[in-house]
Amino acid sequence: MIKHLEKQEDFEKEIKGNIVVDFYADWCGPCKMVGSILEEIDSFDVLKINVDEFPDIAREFGVMSIPTLIKFTDGKEVKKIIGLRNKEELENEFK
Repeated sequence: MIKHLEKQEDFEKEIKGNIVVDFYADWCGPCKMVGSILEEIDSFDVLKINVDEFPDIAREFGVMSIPTLIKFTDGKEVKKIIGLRNKEELENEFK
């Protein structure tokens, strides 16, 4: 399932459990490609965060390049991937 963060105050609640957060921007070509790939994957949940709308969250997690994908388990960052990856790589990295 793919969700979009709508309010900054919901972020902490959204990263409880296991979720991959996709930091992206609408103007970013590689972000659009990763977004399309994520839509094909159903083995993990995704929370999309637009870095232009939520720069404080991106800064908090050291997002300096996009796309950046961070896996959270029980509210803690456990893995970070920066840049474009194919479907197989993403499924293997975040299973």
